[in-house]
Amino acid sequence: MISVANQKGGVGKTTTTVNIAAALAMHGQRVLVVDLDPQGNASTALGVERDNQTRSIYHCLVEDEEIRKLAQPVPDIPNLWCAPATIDLAGAEIELVSLVAREARLKRAFAAYDTSELDYILVDCPPSLGLLTVNAMVACDEVMIPIQCEYYALEGLGQLLRNVELVQSHLNPGLSISTILLTMYDGRTRLSQQVADEVRSHFGEVVLNSVVPRSVRVSEAPSYGQSVMTYDPSSTGASAYADSAREMAHRAPTAGR
Repeated sequence: MISVANQKGGVGKTTTTVNIAAALAMHGQRVLVVDLDPQGNASTALGVERDNQTRSIYHCLVEDEEIRKLAQPVPDIPNLWCAPATIDLAGAEIELVSLVAREARLKRAFAAYDTSELDYILVDCPPSLGLLTVNAMVACDEVMIPIQCEYYALEGLGQLLRNVELVQSHLNPGLSISTILLTMYDGRTRLSQQVADEVRSHFGEVVLNSVVPRSVRVSEAPSYGQSVMTYDPSSTGASAYADSAREMAHRAPTAGR
């Protein structure tokens, strides 16, 4: 189980979640994407239908709905499911405050789900460090951090790392930062290379060798309700995410990861 987190917006977090999940599924892995962002961008990018009647991850967190009942198959990609987000999730941070074991609601939901049926669970966190993100970190074994190769890339990262340490100390000792992916890489600029070098020197082996370049196709795909893996499989973006997924799978594949 991997939470994809970075409270800094615009780093490619949702794009990374969706495309890594699609790439893994297209290589035969059974993958569930849990959309924990009230904006619901991961649900949209995976072509999952949502309306006012949709049972979403909100109902799982607040009303104990089973994830199995609300997870939907993703169109055109076998082995891939999505537990969608709806705008109801925007109020969940407040509603969770009064609930017992509020930080562990998602963990409880996963415990009631036979995760041995899945190879990967990827949780797309909101761009904040509130209760929803804490729920993801308590429920998961690993944190994946996308970092964009731009100025101020590492700004705010210290707070994210401190939060991970707090969750490790008090709520989930088994949590680790397992993967860092460099996104929006522009090989024509010295800045991208400098950021990549700085991140690699700071974080070492958890940084994937693969980098995701800036790509128009990657940006276009969600507006068609698709990942770039199905929208344009031959694009540089799709190739980069396929390489990243392959690298992740080769590191330490674990059932129900």
